[in-house]
Amino acid sequence: MGKVVLTGGGTAGHVTANIALLPQMRRDGYEVYYIGSYEGIEKKMMESEGVPYTGIATGKLRRYFDIKNFSDPLRVIKGYREARKALKEINPDIVFSKGGFVAVPVVWAAHSLHIPVVTHESDMTPGLANRLCLGAADKICCNFPETLKALPEGKAVLTGSPIRERLLMGTREEGLEMTGFDGKKPVLMIIGGSLGSVAINTAVRKLLPRLLEEFDVVHVCGKGNLDDSLQDTKGYRQYEFITNGLRNLYAIADLVISRAGANVICELVALKKPNILIPLPRDASRGDQILNAESFKKQGFSYVLDQHEMEKDIELLYDAVHEVHLRKSGYIIAMQNSDQGNGVDHVIQVLRDVAKAHQEE
Repeated sequence: MGKVVLTGGGTAGHVTANIALLPQMRRDGYEVYYIGSYEGIEKKMMESEGVPYTGIATGKLRRYFDIKNFSDPLRVIKGYREARKALKEINPDIVFSKGGFVAVPVVWAAHSLHIPVVTHESDMTPGLANRLCLGAADKICCNFPETLKALPEGKAVLTGSPIRERLLMGTREEGLEMTGFDGKKPVLMIIGGSLGSVAINTAVRKLLPRLLEEFDVVHVCGKGNLDDSLQDTKGYRQYEFITNGLRNLYAIADLVISRAGANVICELVALKKPNILIPLPRDASRGDQILNAESFKKQGFSYVLDQHEMEKDIELLYDAVHEVHLRKSGYIIAMQNSDQGNGVDHVIQVLRDVAKAHQEE
């Protein structure tokens, strides 16, 4: 496996797993390339990592009426042709796709050129873009045992999600310095995604005076969601979002309240952090976070709280914090015994095996 093409985009979640693979791939001496959209989030992220980047036309494949449904198929066809041209020039040994609609023409272009393809599905059930790639994939990596049943027999491999190395390298000392906490109380961390969560933010702030009696609280509340009236509250630190310093906040966290997106919950397992998951409700999503959370609950990794129930009675969140903190050792042991921690080594081994099998054909 000398040359690898990575693809995927549309959201940061489709790119971070690819970034997580880079350090080990480079240590192993692989040449890494990226094919993404002309100006998507993946372009900036991969160029900042020094990866040679090729942009192609993309179009979203929608299951609902939109005027763009008439023009986007033409963009997908153009993207397929551009991906095919790029792949011929790079001549990779294998393609790895993290999903998103930009990946569809790349995966099928690779398949048409007899280049082996490995894809990765983060959520419990495959999204539309990944479902469109199933026929062209040699192997499909996934995060949840339940997903194995939803994928073609013989293709699915339970690997967990690749986690960025630097996220695992935070220190308690730097975390305490960042927050100004003295380290005498356990730390409760709340993280609601890049946009934050109004429901979670509201509940936490209503409970804050009582929570601060027992915990120091670090709150990543999302862009535009800072509460200036709480800025000088002792034992409470709030951030709109965190990039490099996130690893140090994780390092000091004894308990985490989070949404249930696949990337963040896999980070929690890799870091062995007891957690309360409050998934996006079905009326605000396709329900994938609910399924993700239920799987983690079933495996003993997480306590799950329904958002609508919490909004009716915030005491449910207060009680959950105490129950999880009291039983934290049980959650940690369950995560330590899991194969769903950092998936970097597992994914790279799948890539090696598929590339080797293809060369021997």
